[in-house]
Amino acid sequence: MKVQVDPLRCQGHTLCAMIAPQLFRLSDVDGSSSAVCELVPPDQQELVREAARSCPEQAIAIDFQDAASDADGSNETARETMP
Repeated sequence: MKVQVDPLRCQGHTLCAMIAPQLFRLSDVDGSSSAVCELVPPDQQELVREAARSCPEQAIAIDFQDAASDADGSNETARETMP
């Protein structure tokens, strides 16, 4: 699983960093978020999903690369932005 934050959509609500502080960092300038690392460790994937669901701006995109990294066992590669 990979995660990215769209810098044009992020408004610095900080919810992602509160939910998954090891995965998202906040800018000291404007509070906007970015992913610490694009590849998400398996034990942190549910937190990334929760952060994406919680983002008011829908700025967090999750990319499922293969079935091994997808917790629900899907064989499809899918890019989703959580509502």
